[in-house]
Amino acid sequence: MAKSPSPPSRVPRRASAGARAARGAVDARVWLSGIRLSGFMVIMLGLVVLAAFVLVPTVGTYVSQRQQLAALEESVQLTRDEVADLEAQRDRWRDPAYITTQARERLYYVRPGEVVYLVDNDLPPELVPQEQRAVSEDVQATRTDWMGQLVRSITEAGLATTGVAPITVGVPDPAPTPSPSDTAE
Repeated sequence: MAKSPSPPSRVPRRASAGARAARGAVDARVWLSGIRLSGFMVIMLGLVVLAAFVLVPTVGTYVSQRQQLAALEESVQLTRDEVADLEAQRDRWRDPAYITTQARERLYYVRPGEVVYLVDNDLPPELVPQEQRAVSEDVQATRTDWMGQLVRSITEAGLATTGVAPITVGVPDPAPTPSPSDTAE
């Protein structure tokens, strides 16, 4: 039996990159026609879209609640630090030596028989007030619109938003901290 030559198989030839570039862009209809959708794929795609619609608001709520929780935890920590600071001040004020020191420094109290020396001009040169011009003997009238200034002052005071400082009755101010210019010297 003689073998007959088999017909050549049909193998589609792939176009080279140069030939594709010469033809231009790929037609979207040809690409979309190659996609086959089954009923199962449509149902699964629908379930994925449904899950996304259900989970996205839930995830957004979760993220916002975590942010609120972190902000509240930070607020609690700041309040705890403030409470610890106030308790430390309260403990200092229970010490008679501290009270005596504060009375001497702030109010210039002395014990009977002690002599206090106050030093004038003890400010550093950059904090010394500049000399002012001599006071004139002539009285001069200034031209100002006092009524306009009054109205502006009242309206600005009415429109201003101010924060109220917390009331700390009986708690003294903390000891002043040195400024950076004091520590640099």
